[in-house]
Amino acid sequence: MAIQGTRVAIGLGSNLGESQQILRGALAQLRAMEDVDVELVSSFYGTKPIGPPQPDYVNACAVVRTTCSPSDFLAGLQGIEQDFDRVRLERWGPRTLDLDILLWGDEVINLPDLQVPHPRMAERGFVLVPLAEIVPDWRHPVLGEAIADLLKIVDCSGVEQL
Repeated sequence: MAIQGTRVAIGLGSNLGESQQILRGALAQLRAMEDVDVELVSSFYGTKPIGPPQPDYVNACAVVRTTCSPSDFLAGLQGIEQDFDRVRLERWGPRTLDLDILLWGDEVINLPDLQVPHPRMAERGFVLVPLAEIVPDWRHPVLGEAIADLLKIVDCSGVEQL
């Protein structure tokens, strides 16, 4: 039976190790989470990194439904990151796995460890391209624009479907 909770968009990324395999493993763990129902998963995209010199990324987005609180869901995502040996050494540095909450229904969340919508999602082609693939009409709760419309005004060079 499908979960009737809040609809949540998640960004997935990896640029260390077998990135596509890592993203598949993270999605499998998401599917195994109690109180989470994975509804949609985008294609995987090869993308250029932001930040210090590092390997290219593999990125994707997923949409889930959950009855978890935002903080509990974030803790679950961070647990999955740790299962894939995520180490936080430098901002925007390379990582085995990065899981970000992009959207939480139409809510705006401002907690010390969680800002939703994700503060930089509207500026990033590597987020908007896979997100627009699966939920083009979802509206950014602050900007009021559909994901597909935000995609039209962002630089998407270096984002290639794998």
